[in-house]
Amino acid sequence: MNPADAIRPAHAEINLGAIAQNYDAIRAHVGAAQVMPVVKANAYGHGIVEVARHLMNHGVPCLGVALLEEAIALRQAGVTIPILVFGGVATRQIPHFIAHGLMMAASSIDKLRQIDEAAAAVKTKARVHLKIDTGMERIGMHWYSAEKLLEASLSFANVEVAGIYSHFASSDAADLSTAREQLSRFLEALEFYPKRGLRPPLRHIANSGGILQLPESHLDLVRPGIMLYGVYPSKEARRTVALTPALSWKSQVVYFKVVQPGSSVSYGGTWTTDHQVRVVTVPVGYGDGYFRALSNRGQVLIRGQRHPIAGRVCMDQFMVNLEWGTAYNGDAVTLIGSDGAETITAQDVADWAGTIPYEVLTNINARVPRVYV
Repeated sequence: MNPADAIRPAHAEINLGAIAQNYDAIRAHVGAAQVMPVVKANAYGHGIVEVARHLMNHGVPCLGVALLEEAIALRQAGVTIPILVFGGVATRQIPHFIAHGLMMAASSIDKLRQIDEAAAAVKTKARVHLKIDTGMERIGMHWYSAEKLLEASLSFANVEVAGIYSHFASSDAADLSTAREQLSRFLEALEFYPKRGLRPPLRHIANSGGILQLPESHLDLVRPGIMLYGVYPSKEARRTVALTPALSWKSQVVYFKVVQPGSSVSYGGTWTTDHQVRVVTVPVGYGDGYFRALSNRGQVLIRGQRHPIAGRVCMDQFMVNLEWGTAYNGDAVTLIGSDGAETITAQDVADWAGTIPYEVLTNINARVPRVYV
């Protein structure tokens, strides 16, 4: 027997070539700046190990993740290039960063001291990126106090400052005044280095929105996240880089029925037909990350035609109203992607669910097999 036959009739198809193509387009757009692909949150739902390996083989200089565990998983999978972990660092984690050769965010003098002591204990140098808060109010030392952090960073013999960075809160908006203010604050903090005749470490602040809309923010390095996977960060962000979506989400029709007038479909009876219709069942649900909020709102593609979801999305299945269209068991169902002339994007799904495309992609969980092309 073929083991593949036992896999459920639903999968996410990941085009690794599209991700590499998007990386190349970003690199061409930002000129001399380095490009650090961000592969956190399972590479935005695309598969962290497979995507990171492909990018490493494609020649990227470094990668960004959110968690120590993500970085260790990449090291264990044979990813050897530099990795920066953006998230806050617990003291007990520091020896693990050092043991795996990972760069960590240092956002306070006390944290720098802890890192220095841990590195001294094993007679090595730890690499850090200093985090400056310019208005996100998440982690990082405020820009107006940053001089203390930068000054202190020069005094720890066992710490190498490889970079200094901040993060935009609204660089994907139509109104960029807040983002420009953040950039101004970051550049103000960076004046520390020329005032002392020092060369600054790698300076970076631009995420996907900054890459697309604020060329003055590209500095020494940029950090593309969602745009690496072919999805724009918002509907307002300017399309200054042509992108190719890398993910398609497919399933199949597993049941076909004719529903009679007056019959309700799915939990709670939120959808009732007043005429005879054809309804098919698709074996995907909110247990896979297909939002319950798509109930009676979402659409799918079957045989190149758009059809609406009928009733509530269940944990493992949902139903689709064909009206009097045609479909057979085994027919392809496209949740995200193209079928003929029709396309459903991650942004479309986000609009129907009342969320953002980031959440749509990262919500596709491990129950959905990934197929790489």
